[in-house]
Amino acid sequence: MRSYYVFHAVNMPGLRGYTDEPRAELLPPEYGPWIMAREIGPDEEWNLDTSRAVVAAGILENGHYLSGPLHQPAPRPVIESDRVEGTAVYGRDNMQIGTIKRLIIEKVSGRVLYVDVTFGGLFGMGVHHHTIPWDKLTYDTELEGYHTEITEEQLRGSPLFTHEREGRLEKDREREMQNYWLNRP
Repeated sequence: MRSYYVFHAVNMPGLRGYTDEPRAELLPPEYGPWIMAREIGPDEEWNLDTSRAVVAAGILENGHYLSGPLHQPAPRPVIESDRVEGTAVYGRDNMQIGTIKRLIIEKVSGRVLYVDVTFGGLFGMGVHHHTIPWDKLTYDTELEGYHTEITEEQLRGSPLFTHEREGRLEKDREREMQNYWLNRP
């Protein structure tokens, strides 16, 4: 969990802005100026009318979340790849089993097919890269990361994403990944 910062718009009573950094510059300037009203630490009780999960999802997608009397469009159903890379992956027991290193995208369709998940190691030494299908992950707003039914043991047994092949996914390699994940949760 992380700290959140609540700001009030000076010129729009009731409009609140939320960020995960204590900087008003992360909020839309057209609704400002913004004044910080409060910091909510990770262990503090969340007693606001907007849930922590909704605020976290808004910050993940947009860098901020707004609530109050403001007609705003629905959140975007897209996310930038650099906001996915580095995100934690949690297993069945909600314990972190790895971190997303990179997305593997099908060139023609532009669809994300796999993710390179890293786990293990210390200070970059002994880190393992394994590839899992993108559709095996769902975003969990409470965990602020991706959740999967894949176990750490299945991840360890999955095809390696090796540096020799980095950037190139040959047909044999893709078939190996498809065969491995075909009958797994």
